[in-house]
Amino acid sequence: MDSGDTAWMLMSTALVMIMLPGLALFYGGLVHRKNVLSTVMHSFFGLALVTVVWVIVGFTLAFGPDVSLPIIGPGFIGGLDFAMFNNVGLEPSTVYAVTIPFVLFASFQLMFAAITPALITGAFAERKRFGSFVLFTILWSILIYSPLAHWVWSVDGWLFKLGALDFAGGTVVHISSGVSALVVALIIGRRHLNGSGTEPHDIPMTVLGAGLLWFGWFGFNAGSAVTAGGLAASAFTVTNVAAAAATITWVLASYAHSRKVSVVGAACGAVAGLVAITPASGYVTVGGALIIGLVAGGLCFSVTLLRARSKVDDALDVFAVHGVGGTFGAIATGIFASSTIQAAYSGLLEGNPQQLVNQLIAVGATVAYAVVGTFVIIKLVDVLLGIRVNKEAEEMGLDLSVHGEVAYQV
Repeated sequence: MDSGDTAWMLMSTALVMIMLPGLALFYGGLVHRKNVLSTVMHSFFGLALVTVVWVIVGFTLAFGPDVSLPIIGPGFIGGLDFAMFNNVGLEPSTVYAVTIPFVLFASFQLMFAAITPALITGAFAERKRFGSFVLFTILWSILIYSPLAHWVWSVDGWLFKLGALDFAGGTVVHISSGVSALVVALIIGRRHLNGSGTEPHDIPMTVLGAGLLWFGWFGFNAGSAVTAGGLAASAFTVTNVAAAAATITWVLASYAHSRKVSVVGAACGAVAGLVAITPASGYVTVGGALIIGLVAGGLCFSVTLLRARSKVDDALDVFAVHGVGGTFGAIATGIFASSTIQAAYSGLLEGNPQQLVNQLIAVGATVAYAVVGTFVIIKLVDVLLGIRVNKEAEEMGLDLSVHGEVAYQV
């Protein structure tokens, strides 16, 4: 047990937790004022919901000893050894984060599990039934998130054994949520806007949310070192560099497109850079992070333009930022991974093309599993509860029609 590592991981866990209210503000500012409470509730209530799910079964499915399934075989899912946090005690695990209490490692991972389905909510903002959101979040957390976490981060997972690298969640968190958001947006359909447009109702709220996300992301990435040492310091530094670089390129790209310096664009650019560096943060140099951030800002902005021209109403561009940003970051990890950061890992630029191949396999498997699984889940939820509020409730706004409250008094 190391007291320094434990202190750092307590702080990192709290930093990742603050990302949930940060996301609530980020998303809340982007929607209409009549839907801000419903949007904020998705992140806030989602934290409570996934906490309970994670304790009961989510953590053990992700990090429990591997169970070999019929037909599928090993490497897919964990057993029930840690259900209800049984055997998750005050002493370190002999496998995961061996210098901190095992219960702290489980709590740190909980925050990742909580924010991932919350990211998806941006795709169905302003039109999804609350009960359907609850059921969808429970099922998605258990059936999509936990298996993916097992594949990538469990020592028994098949992608872990393959050698795929994902330091803090490019595949497990961002690709999975991004492509799932696209599936949900396609199925739930476009909003009834009645000429009201899609302009954000409170840009300062969105920028504040982005700032909290940037702040919390230091725990997200640097905390994934699970030690308070040089690796955490490196991950901390490259996280900031990539976010800064992507902010600049998104704003520049936005200016080239509209001849306006977009404040919302700056906030979205920062998040895109943070997403892209997440899988690479423990493997790349500052130079690599700079390139990743510069490319991510322009790339994700370009995808928002394509989405705007399509019929897909991914209300808050979850796919463009998280799906595309996470995919690019995962692939870039295979290119820029440097043995100067961790001696055991190198990428294409250091003469290891196999790492890039491994990353592409991980990306493909994550996309395929998340797309198919999310499609099945959302269709099931639709049959059981219906996924969308009626037109009258949507036009009234979910704050009043669903929650019986308003964010702003007239």
